[in-house]
Amino acid sequence: MENSNIIINSNAKDGLKQLQDNSVDCIVTSPPYWGLRDYGVEEQLGLEATPEEFVNNLCDIFDEAHRVLKEDGTLWLNIGDTYANGKGRKSQVKQSFENTGEGKYGELLEGRRSSTKGHSIIKDKDLVGIPWRVAFELQRRGWYLRQDIIWAKPNPMPESVKDRCTKSHEHIFLLSKSPKYYFDFESIKEPAVSNNKSNSAGYPAVGGKKAAEDTTGKFQTRNRKAEKTKSDTSTRRKRDVWSVAVKPFKEAHFAVFPEELIKPCVLAGSPPEGVVLDPFFGAGTTAVVAKKNNRNYIGIEINKEYIKIANKRLNNTDNQTSLF
Repeated sequence: MENSNIIINSNAKDGLKQLQDNSVDCIVTSPPYWGLRDYGVEEQLGLEATPEEFVNNLCDIFDEAHRVLKEDGTLWLNIGDTYANGKGRKSQVKQSFENTGEGKYGELLEGRRSSTKGHSIIKDKDLVGIPWRVAFELQRRGWYLRQDIIWAKPNPMPESVKDRCTKSHEHIFLLSKSPKYYFDFESIKEPAVSNNKSNSAGYPAVGGKKAAEDTTGKFQTRNRKAEKTKSDTSTRRKRDVWSVAVKPFKEAHFAVFPEELIKPCVLAGSPPEGVVLDPFFGAGTTAVVAKKNNRNYIGIEINKEYIKIANKRLNNTDNQTSLF
């Protein structure tokens, strides 16, 4: 396909301006986190003085992505959060995200990270809420916010903090350009789990022998229909909590996205031979998964060293379908 299977060396916004309107089937990406790392390049995202400035700059980029995306296209956006640091000291967030995320392996900012001192709302130690700030701003700008998928990490980074739980998840927002969009749910079905034990609410689990009764004493017909459907198949529609382990990247000191995390986005979000775009390309996992599953790719990456890594990975990738 013309103008596909390429990597553009540029910042995301300028790179997107090189692409035609309505030319991409699906976008799967993870932007830099705010106030966490210095990637050592000019025009980088994430070093803004305030979370509001970061959100605005990021959503300006996704305005261009909206133009490039086909009318029935989707955006799968992974984004992590940050804890407020009013004193400019080394942040507790370091351990939460040190080895996760595509292209998030720049130098840790340590004491030089952005400060929230004097912010009108955010206090020192507050969870800033970056993912939802971005999601709501994209919604305000016209995107359809369709789902919040939870990436649950069974092997999260340990944390020394003692006044909250260890962070073990990130968000993947599913957004669309139109109310009706391409979504191949059949391609990402998961194994069904069937048993006769009651759930925490006291109702028999789907697949049990008897449907639960409602307050009027009548059987819940919908549950009974679901029970019958379950008994006819060994798979079910994929749910919105995805448990995928973080994996080290053997070619360098940083981690990249697990392919198992990206594959459902690519399969559900794009047709065979469609075009999958990642405007924050990093080490190229989105393209690797696309190539393995008969899709084309476009990458935009500001750092030339990351492009070298991505090209090496792509050159070692054949067209055989990868497994979950």
